[in-house]
Amino acid sequence: MYDGETIAAISTPLGEGGIGIVRISGKNALKIAKKIFKPRQKGTWLSTADNRKLIYGHICDRQGKIVDEVLLAYMKGPYTYTREDVVEINCHGGTVSLRKILEVVLAAGARTAEPGEFTKRAFLNGRLDLAQAESVIDIVRSKTEAGLNLAVTQLGGKLSGKIVELQERLLGLLARVEANIDFPEEDLEEATGRDIIRNCDALLEQIEQLLEGAEAGKIYREGINTIIIGSPNVGKSSLLNALLQENRAIVTEIPGTTRDIIEEIINVRGIPLKIIDTAGLRETEDLVEKIGVEKTREMMDRAGLILLVIDAARGLTEEDLVIIDLIKNKKAIFILNKADVKKLRVDEKEIKKLAGDRPVLWVSALEGTGLGELEEIIVATVFAGQVSAADEILVANARHKKALEDAAVYLKDAVRGISAKIPVDVVSIDIRAAWESLGEITGSTVTEDLLDRIFADFCIGK
Repeated sequence: MYDGETIAAISTPLGEGGIGIVRISGKNALKIAKKIFKPRQKGTWLSTADNRKLIYGHICDRQGKIVDEVLLAYMKGPYTYTREDVVEINCHGGTVSLRKILEVVLAAGARTAEPGEFTKRAFLNGRLDLAQAESVIDIVRSKTEAGLNLAVTQLGGKLSGKIVELQERLLGLLARVEANIDFPEEDLEEATGRDIIRNCDALLEQIEQLLEGAEAGKIYREGINTIIIGSPNVGKSSLLNALLQENRAIVTEIPGTTRDIIEEIINVRGIPLKIIDTAGLRETEDLVEKIGVEKTREMMDRAGLILLVIDAARGLTEEDLVIIDLIKNKKAIFILNKADVKKLRVDEKEIKKLAGDRPVLWVSALEGTGLGELEEIIVATVFAGQVSAADEILVANARHKKALEDAAVYLKDAVRGISAKIPVDVVSIDIRAAWESLGEITGSTVTEDLLDRIFADFCIGK
């Protein structure tokens, strides 16, 4: 699991930039740095006295050739990200420079870090628990400020603290069971059984509260697939451009202009919306357009939210009615576009009847009117019945949700067991299983295989 070797990786994105960083972590970090770094000031050399100082100098290869001009920082463990000795080389941000410096570092005795290995070491060395470690990658991948705030909250340990609190209560229950085994009086077992039911019910209530926010947390973390659909030439691409505030999709008066799927991420009041402009749904003999229509139908099945655009100036068509039937069981917003046109033929009452309890909204994609209200309706529709990011603890990780669900199942089994007069020492198996499930969130009961799967999703250098 942990080989103790000194690792190195490029920790900034490759490409042109002002600064790039190569990170080294491990017991030989300083030793390796001494081999390859030459301070600019004569008569000085790297030592432990240079802890947490930026030192100006050059990285040189084995032949003494200067690779790049750098600022080097040496940080002595355990007060580092990994709790090991760490060296960070701040160089120019070009791809060639970064790769060459990494090559020199590896030649001096380090090995290439695996994906997420720096954070994995932070976990293994006790600096972060597993939930906090996973929040690091959520920070990196945040698509909105709300998603970032949620990830930072998780990094601060609020979820972990709650899980530890629940585990401690379960340990208290297990201690009661052990006492009952040591002193098997009938009245003590009955009291222990009542105690188990009372505590399991209380714990279940808290777990259910955490699970209530899981769907909202997932939305803030991953976003929601949103597709814009409608018959040809109703203004779908115009709506996409208006929401993006840029001309991303081609807009013409010719039906069937959009033949492929156009995807963009937009921030709607803190929600990362993966918004997709699709080909107009209609029967067509054009082979390319036909493929686009098929893709649209596939996307409809996977969409979390549908924006159905109807041409208010044209009124309902047979094609519109077919689409409305296709999405009758979907979460959707009915958008009556072209509200700026003087002669409107659409019957709003008919549309509302077809929409049922789903919202109906007038907009003009051309003039940008109604877009603010559309954003409000999107938020209300997405989070209908859900908690918001303002809640103190929000479960955003699917793995955490599954662990909480498993723990809830075990606790319910324990309550049923006591009610069925099953001996408390047998019921304690379910209580311990619940404790272990919760421990998978913080990492206290995690397996090596699971760790490998979690950190494999991280980028190299983090």
